[in-house]
Formats: sequence, structure tokens, C-alpha cells
Amino acid sequence: MSQLTDKIADTFQRIHQRGSDGVWISLVPEEQALARARQLQSDAKELPLKGKTFAIKDNIDLEGLPTTAGCPAFAYTPAKSAFVVQRLVDAGAIAIGKTNLDQFATGLNGTRSPYGFPSNFYNSAYISGGSSSGSAIAVAAGLTDFALGTDTAGSGRVPAAFNNLFGLKPTRGSWSTAGLVPACRTLDCITVLSKSLEDAEKVDSIARGFDPQDPYSRSPTKPVGCSHRRVGVLPEKELEFFGDAEYAHLYAAAVERIARLGWSISQFDYQPFREAADLLYSGPWIAERYWAVRSLLETRPDLVHPVVRAVILSARKFSAVDAFESQYRLASLKRESEKTWTACDAILLPSAGTIYTIEQMLSDPIQLNTNLGRYTNFMNLLDLCGIAIPAGFRSDNVPFGVTFFTRAWGEPLLFELAQEFES
Repeated sequence: MSQLTDKIADTFQRIHQRGSDGVWISLVPEEQALARARQLQSDAKELPLKGKTFAIKDNIDLEGLPTTAGCPAFAYTPAKSAFVVQRLVDAGAIAIGKTNLDQFATGLNGTRSPYGFPSNFYNSAYISGGSSSGSAIAVAAGLTDFALGTDTAGSGRVPAAFNNLFGLKPTRGSWSTAGLVPACRTLDCITVLSKSLEDAEKVDSIARGFDPQDPYSRSPTKPVGCSHRRVGVLPEKELEFFGDAEYAHLYAAAVERIARLGWSISQFDYQPFREAADLLYSGPWIAERYWAVRSLLETRPDLVHPVVRAVILSARKFSAVDAFESQYRLASLKRESEKTWTACDAILLPSAGTIYTIEQMLSDPIQLNTNLGRYTNFMNLLDLCGIAIPAGFRSDNVPFGVTFFTRAWGEPLLFELAQEFES
């Protein structure tokens, strides 16, 4: 066999050896993946992702495999792959399968799925993070080179941080969401999780692009750039690590690292960002989740995960007046937050303030999940882009991560900062 077909055969062997680990919902037939590898191997044409393997969160369509969104009763088999998936395949990447997730991408913890749930790769007592749980573990375990996730509230950045990965949340609309089961259709982003910054940047360069078939696709404006590396960090009054002293220490160490790089550091007003974060699940945007799965919820609510059902059904309490009132408040918060960018080119936050064991999360699924979104939930509401970066380990071998974020279309700056931070 060729080197590439050896790689594919080894991938499937290792997946099967791991058994029921909660990572996969369905796999591409091995012979189909091998045939694709043989095709690529015999083709002399150079492709940017030739031979790279990838996993796909199971709320994103892959032709021929069911899309479940983590709910068997919702499943359908798409006739074609999502726009972004097809771009990656055309660039030479080989799809391995569809990964587990918090049902309907509702959650940041990875325990809300009838397909079981994966545990943290570095310490199995802890959660994987979600909702892109299976995608994170597929990459952390070396089963694929990269994986697609989604990120509406933090679903790509949180599992990346918990599993020592890079997690890019691109500018909303820069990657097409055609072929994605919506969570909040006006806010959803498809994302990439990878072990290397180079892979994340390469996937981003291929996946992004205007899609006329996606009404929320956007053409880029002038990218954000800077020459002075002015980075905002949290003021002491806004630091919240939920009693996790080691995560607090690791964030302080990350700030010290950028200081040693000679970057300009200043504290910024986190209040408008924090208030915007609260709107995502406490406000009427939850109604977008209800819209996406309303048929199933209205006919067979018993087939939806009980925690997910409770979260989504809370949408019923909001009126059209509430929706407009929250939009007005968000517009005010966005205007307030814009003052930050006169003094900062980017901001450095913890990707999450702490992490929980699986047992803790199952015992208090709503509040603990809310805690995980403290530093992530605002980003799409305020039209920002971000990249989660590995930033050390606790003494129990649980990873910690930070996120750089900036204004829309600022991905080139984020990749520059991430590269300098890592090197």
C-alpha cells in the first residue's frame, strides 16, 4: 500500500481499537476512504490539503452520511456536502467521519448527547468541552489532522482549550454555513480545531469565501492590522475563575508572556462584553434554537435530551417586543465596546474560567455550563473573531487555553499574534 493508504488504514484501526469512546456518531466506510486515498496518491496534482484527514461535527452535512445534530429522531441523509466540507475535500482532505456533540449544539460541556460523551483527552475525569466535543477529541487523540466544529457561543474555543488545541472562530459569515443545522442562524460559525497553527491557518484560507447560496455569507472588508501589538487584558475586578486558582495563575502567566514579548498591555472595560454575553442565553436569541428544531419539539419533545429541551423551550417566554428590546440593548453595548478598539488592537482572555469533572457537570448542568461561557458568549453578538491557543496545564494535567480576539475580518492579525505567542 502507499504511504497515504497506510495512514488511512491505521486511522481506522486506531478508531476501532478505542471502542465506544463517545467520539464518533458515524464513520465513512473504510474502503471509501481508502479509495479516495488511492485516487489522491495516483494524482500528481498538488493540492493544499492533500492527504490531510479530518472529522466533521455531526451538525454539518457530509454527502452520504446521516446528519443527526446529536438527535437520532432528527437525522436525515444529505444529498450533498456542506459548502465548507466540499471546499476541503476539493483541496485534497479526506473525511473520516461525523463526530459527537452536545445535542443541537446546545452546550459548552460535551455531556448532552444520547450517543454517549467523550471525556477530556488529558484527564478522563473531566469534560471534553462542547458542543464540538467529538471533534476536539478526534484531533487531540491524533485520529485526524484537523476537525470541523461550530461556534455560536464558544463551542469551538472551549473544547479546544480543554484539549490543548488551536480553535479558530472566524468572522461571522466569512465561512459559509450552507449545510449546517442552525443553532442560532444569524450567529452561527463553522470552525476548525487543530494541533498546529499552520493547519488552522491553511484550512481557514481554503474554507473562507463568499457563498451566494448562503444569505448570511459576507464579503470581507479591509482586514484589521497593527504594528504596535496593543493588547487588552482583564482588570482585576473582572477576573472570575470560579475558585480555580491554577487557571487564574495560568492566565496571569499568559499575560506575563506577552509582556516579555514587548507588547503594549492595558486593562479594558469588560462590562459591555460581559453584558452582551449574558444576552445570548438569557435573551430572545434562544428563540433561534427553537425555530431550528420546532417541529420535533412540538410533536415529540420526549425525543430531545432533557437539558437541551429545557434550554430551548425557555424561548417560549420571549415576545417580539422582548426581541426588539434586546436588539436595542445589544446595539448600545456594541457601541460601548467599540471604544475598546481605540486603545487595543486585540484582547487576551481565558478561553474558560475553569473546567469541571463529568460528575460535577451532570449534577448541575445549567449553571456550570453558564460559567463556561463567561468569556465566550459575546463574540458573535458583537461581530468579533477569535482564536483559542494552548497556554499550559494544571497540576492534574488538565490543559488551559487563552483566546485572542479582535474586530471582524481581523484573522490575519490573530494568526500573527498566535504565532508570536507560541514561538
